[in-house]
Amino acid sequence: MEKQIKFTKNLILKRIIFLALLLATFYIIFNFSSQNGIESGNISKKVTTFIVEMLSKIKTMDSSMKLHYIARLHPIIRKLAHFSIYTLVGFSVMGFMCTFNIKNKFKVFISIVIGVIYAVTDEIHQSFTPGRWPSPTDVCIDSAGVLTGIFIMILLVVFIEALVNWFKR
Repeated sequence: MEKQIKFTKNLILKRIIFLALLLATFYIIFNFSSQNGIESGNISKKVTTFIVEMLSKIKTMDSSMKLHYIARLHPIIRKLAHFSIYTLVGFSVMGFMCTFNIKNKFKVFISIVIGVIYAVTDEIHQSFTPGRWPSPTDVCIDSAGVLTGIFIMILLVVFIEALVNWFKR
């Protein structure tokens, strides 16, 4: 009986952790999408500039070369930000789903649906923000991030189960 209670407490704790991580990620995405076009562009430009500055320490470059790299990398950094944060969405929602005793294909399906629906609604939300507009490309990038996060969680679960089984021998 004590083992069952401990198992239930661990399960509830995992659900709370993954749900909190998911909701926090949704909150962060919502706040990013609430920024107007100038604010959003400035943040990603600062990140891009930081990366170029780090590269310039490895490879000496003049200011015109830095500006060239900033202009070239800026759209890539913006898309990587989309992909990365939605990878966290996929990871979190799949982690949450893994705490339920349902078939794995349903866990994956539900995780994909939640991630893609949030990506679509996020783009709709952006359309109400000055200087921002919805982008089908971003929905595709976000969805790829969700799938990647789900895949990472699946690999992590398989690895942990293999490790636990190995130690049981």
